[in-house]
Amino acid sequence: MPDNKDMILQVQGLKKYFRTPAGLLHAVDDVSFTVPYGSTIGVVGESGCGKSTLGRTLLRLHEPTEGTVLFEGTDLATADKKTFARLRPKMQMIFQDPYSSLNGRMTVRQLIAEPLIVNKVCKNKAELNRKVDEIMEVVGLASRLSMSYPHELDGGRRQRIGVARTLVLDPHFVVCDEPVSALDVSIQAQILNLLMDLQEERKLTYLFITHDLSVVKHISDRIMVMYLGKCVEEADSRELFSNPVHPYTKALLAAIPIPSIRSLHMRRELLQGEVTSPVNPKPGCRFAARCPFASDACRKEDIPMKEVSQGHYASCVLA
Repeated sequence: MPDNKDMILQVQGLKKYFRTPAGLLHAVDDVSFTVPYGSTIGVVGESGCGKSTLGRTLLRLHEPTEGTVLFEGTDLATADKKTFARLRPKMQMIFQDPYSSLNGRMTVRQLIAEPLIVNKVCKNKAELNRKVDEIMEVVGLASRLSMSYPHELDGGRRQRIGVARTLVLDPHFVVCDEPVSALDVSIQAQILNLLMDLQEERKLTYLFITHDLSVVKHISDRIMVMYLGKCVEEADSRELFSNPVHPYTKALLAAIPIPSIRSLHMRRELLQGEVTSPVNPKPGCRFAARCPFASDACRKEDIPMKEVSQGHYASCVLA
């Protein structure tokens, strides 16, 4: 895969399989995409489609089964320990649950200082405390909370701790794994606005994982739709919402609640059929069992991604 200097991340043929008693579970299956510097790519799909596994595999929290992941020109999949240790601070993750991802026995200050200590960033304790105080101010955590424990805080403040732990190392690329799904709507907006402000200030690049299409439309430049480990459609945010091609993408968009009384009388298309098992899947489109337009051609072999318009790709025989 050629090295494109405009891209912070280039993923080619990434696969992650898990062994189960029934066979190989294809959590991420032959996914390819690129992410330009300073942009946000959203990853959407139903629970169990492989979104979180994709994010974790990119950062090698799961070792990839196959494929290439170029981060700033370095292949993470084959990088040795020394090279990967050097790159690790540049790649961080904000986890979905702001409670279980934090050590309940550590104070806010200890939690934020931990990444700095592990990566040996600071020369002395004074520098450590200064960096912690600075990042707490950046993410909107009052200094009076520095000696508090996670269980003493609400969900919004706990997630701000998670954001602070991520940003204290000055990363270039951040995987946001449904960072607002466990929060109230009003708090969601605060965290989203915080992430967007920080992206602009620090020139960050995000991979934003969510199942909420209204959220991903708000924050993403491009959107990738996943279904049972496969990428079925990828396009610019506006293009995907105005001109969806894949039947699964259309079904997702049709499920978005519309805040209008008129929407009560609108007819919605409901998906029928059973979800295909991701364990030892048969060749063909994995959405075929639920697709109203499926034909024999959909079930014979895997459908490759095709460019249906400039920058708009879809994996469908109807494209």
